[in-house]
Amino acid sequence: MRLATIAELPAVVALTSAAYQPYTDLFGYPPVPVTEDYVPRIERGEVWLREADRAVVGLSVIERHADHVMLFSIAVSPDAQKAGHGVAMLRWLEDKSWEWAVPEIRLYTNARMERNIALYCAFGFQETGRRPNPYRPGWTIVDMAKTVDGSKKVGAI
Repeated sequence: MRLATIAELPAVVALTSAAYQPYTDLFGYPPVPVTEDYVPRIERGEVWLREADRAVVGLSVIERHADHVMLFSIAVSPDAQKAGHGVAMLRWLEDKSWEWAVPEIRLYTNARMERNIALYCAFGFQETGRRPNPYRPGWTIVDMAKTVDGSKKVGAI
């Protein structure tokens, strides 16, 4: 994993849009990560890229806070899906959180993203609540969290 540069903004936007396309089709409207302005996130060092065979195949957008890391988005190129890149990025994030001595990883997702929720649960995240999406009437947000413990890393997915 490496930090994205401003020059890679078009690749970040294209990969995010392609990865979330099935959900855009399902919802009839793009999920929040698709409409995000990634310039400030790249400038703040929040966008991390995963490469395979010298090509960007995935990305993670993470916010570092004093008491947690917020996983804003994780996306894998449709051509690279089902090859373990998503799980590898979650493992990387867990290692990075432990390295930063941050005790928890948090995320939120749409309740209709059942496949993603199942993946997060298999990786050790637990649902911490549900709430209405303040920007998208009728949508429900699922909040999830995972305690980071370097001595008990989950690796069996």
